[in-house]
Parts: sequence; C-alpha cells; structure tokens
Amino acid sequence: MNLLMKQKVALGWVAIFGLALGQAQEIPDRPEKLKFPPLVYDAPNPVEYRVELKSGAVVYIYPDRERPLIDLSVNIRGGSYLDPKGKEGLADLTGYLMARGGIPSSPADELDEELEFLAARLSSNFGGLSGSVDLNLLSKDADRGFEILRAVLAAPSFQDDKLTLRKTQELQALKQRNDDSRNIESRERNFLAYGEAFWFNRHTTAASLESIRREDLLAFHHEWVHPRNFIVSISGDFDRDAMLKRLDGVFAAWPHPGKKAPPVPQERKYGKSGVYIVNKDVNQGRVSIMLPGIRWDNPDYHAIQVMNDVLGGGGFTSRITNRVRSDEGLAYSARSAFPGGSYYPVVFRAGFQSKSRTVAYATSIVLEEIERITREPVTAEELLTAKKSFIDTFPNNFASPAQVVSAFAGDEMIGRYARQPDYWADYRDNIEAVDIAAVQRVAKRRLNLGQLIILIVGQKEEILKGHPDHPVKLGRLAKGGVKELPLRDPLTMKPLK
Repeated sequence: MNLLMKQKVALGWVAIFGLALGQAQEIPDRPEKLKFPPLVYDAPNPVEYRVELKSGAVVYIYPDRERPLIDLSVNIRGGSYLDPKGKEGLADLTGYLMARGGIPSSPADELDEELEFLAARLSSNFGGLSGSVDLNLLSKDADRGFEILRAVLAAPSFQDDKLTLRKTQELQALKQRNDDSRNIESRERNFLAYGEAFWFNRHTTAASLESIRREDLLAFHHEWVHPRNFIVSISGDFDRDAMLKRLDGVFAAWPHPGKKAPPVPQERKYGKSGVYIVNKDVNQGRVSIMLPGIRWDNPDYHAIQVMNDVLGGGGFTSRITNRVRSDEGLAYSARSAFPGGSYYPVVFRAGFQSKSRTVAYATSIVLEEIERITREPVTAEELLTAKKSFIDTFPNNFASPAQVVSAFAGDEMIGRYARQPDYWADYRDNIEAVDIAAVQRVAKRRLNLGQLIILIVGQKEEILKGHPDHPVKLGRLAKGGVKELPLRDPLTMKPLK
C-alpha cells in the first residue's frame, strides 16, 4: 500500500473513531461544543521518492494504481537567461517546438494525430528560469509514449514550416504588447524592480526573432537539453522498479554531450524611489506598490509570510482588502504578495485597480496599512487566523501523487532539497513559532517606505487630479516625486519619444 493510500485509510479511521466517540458521548446543545480528536498529518519524506539515474537525471517517482494513467514531467535546468545576445526568444522557440515541430519518425502533423488517437497530452516549453516536457497518457500505451518522449527530448526535428509559423505568431504577439495595460504594468514593474540590464528584462524583439534560424534551435537544444539537467517527476499506474528501468533506457546513450546549466544570474538593480506613471487611455488605473524582496531561503521567510497574510495576502481577512475593497469600495481586488523568489529575490508588491480619480486615495490607504503594520503589533486574533491559514491548508500541498512528486521536483530545481531537506517536515512548526514580536520585527525591517516605488498605468491627467473628497497628492506618497515613463516600441522595446 503506497503512502497516500495509507494516509487516506488513516483519515478514514479517524473519522470513524470520531463518529463512534460522538455516539458514546452526550450530544451537546450547541454545534460549537462538538469536540473531535486532533487530525495528525505527516508530510511525505522526499528521500522515499528520490532516485538518481545512471544518466545523471534525478527522478521523483510515486506509483499509484488508482487510475490507468501516467503523469510525467521532465523539468530541464536552463531557460531564457541562456539566450545569446541578439537571439532573445531562442529558448522560448526551442521549448515550444520540441513537442510541436516533429520527430524523426513522424512529421509534426502526424505526431499530433497519433497523440490524439492515443488520448495522450504532450507539451514542452522553455520559460525564463527552466524548461519542461510534460506527458500524460494511458498506462497501456507506455511503450509508444516513451518512444515519443525519447525522440522529443533527444532528437526533435524543429521543422522549418512550424518554425516559420511560430515566428509569425510571435511577431503578431509583439505588435500587441501595448494593447493590454496589464502587460504594460508587468513589464515596467520588472524594469523598475530589477533594472534594465537584468536578464529577465532582455525581451524578444522583431530583430532578434527574425535572426533565429533552425540551426540556432538545434544548437541551443544540443547544448542544454541533456539528462544531467533533467529532474523528473512521475506518478501513475506502473511498477516502480520497472519504470526506473524504462527511464534509464529513455535517457541512455544521449546523442549529444551537452553542458550543465549555469546558475540563474543574480545581478539586478532596484530602482529609485518615486511615483512612475505610464500614460494609457484605460477605464481604470493599475497600481503596483513595490519594495525590495527576498529569496525562499531567507531566515525570516516564515515570519514574512505570516506578516503578509495579515497585511494583504489573506484575502478578506487581510487589512488591505478590508480597507480598500470592503470599507471604501475603491477596488474589486486589493492584495499584497511577499513570495520569496525561487532563484533570486522577488520584490514585495501590493496592487489593485481603481477609477482614475480614486487611484491616489486608494494608494494612500494601502501605504497607511503598510506603515501601520510596522508601527503597531498585530492582534492575537490576526496572528492566529494567518497561521491557521497556512497550517490548516498544509496537506493540500500533497493531495495527489502528482502533487507530491511535483513539489519535490520543484525543491530539487531551486536547491531546497540539498539545503533544507526537512523543509516540509518543519514547515508547520516554523509557522507556528511566529509570534507577534516576529511579525512586527520583519515588518519594520522589510517594509521600509524610504525605498518605495509606485507604478501606475492609466490616464495620467485624470489620475493626477485626484478625488475632490479625498485630496491626496501623488507626489507626496514617495520621495522622488512623480515621473512619467514612456511607452515602449513593441517591436524594439525602446522607449518611445
């Protein structure tokens, strides 16, 4: 019986025992007086699922006979930070076409038809930080499915016609970069938070897209797609030892030597404090409020998560949501996030959308709440609610075999398994240990409004007018005053005059 089944059986006995206990006791007169035995849940141990193959690939494996399916993901170290200068977009094209550009035994269209006949799903990508090839299929079709997987990973065809089509689609998408204020906000937020020279801000341009040829895709693929860069998560209907032997075969005798992917670059430059406006004729202004961030391995990580839950990450129980949405009705959604970056420090961000004339007022309310949590201790009730939101939902991280191996593969990718192998075993204790003093300490340390950056995308003239009933001056909300950021040329990413 696998671990997940044992946990389900244990929970079933807990429920039965609770019912029997309730029948043996006198029925209380109020539902809140009902008492149940505590639910005990132990996080799965990654060591029990982890295997290193002879090829250098790391596998997290979880047999599960409940459904006749196999779920597999080959995570690949490397991403667009490896794009050569002038070839921005190469990793993205390579990842997209690995599974969509044909294999030696089947042209792309024939492969799509075969996968449809097998009721299998195959996809591939190379994002900013990593790539992946994902396969979901019926276990009875494993022989053919893993043949296709091997070909997609080791010898994708990158058909010229599919490359041309994808480049045409990408060029059309580039032309639409300034159509959506959300895209503008996300793009300019990254420029302000990490600097123009940060690798993530090296965007695909019309020129870089045009310069990419099939030979470039082959070179990128041969250099980085190699078992030494693979971290595999697999669950489903199979025998563990037989599947490991099958994977050994898939990754054996690799046709090109490849290189080990270098670490994700850390060089970045946080912007100068101020209010930055991108003038865009839209119904509502989009606002991002930023402060310097952290990585997942920061010693204050757990305290920061609890603090942010109280401030704006806890939905309707959080202060920012209550003030901006519930009390003032200024935005449909107002939240904050302090995520802890996987590979580099990701900035703290609070954000919302509001009517142009109420943007300044809503921003001032968010800043009031940020300042208040640094000045006043949170209440015991707020602390308890925030901690319970993490602790009570903790088992959801491992609700299925696929989630178990996916979580552990993600930990392997970012180095958490190597540095904190007991991360999940200790998680709830670390959250439980956070007290009121710790919340205020990290708030004071991390929410320094002297480093505040406010980005607004919307109707500049109307936003600067403010609201007649709430006269808030944007220029006084952050040192450095108000600056206008020009839109960027969608094809070159250079600022427009």
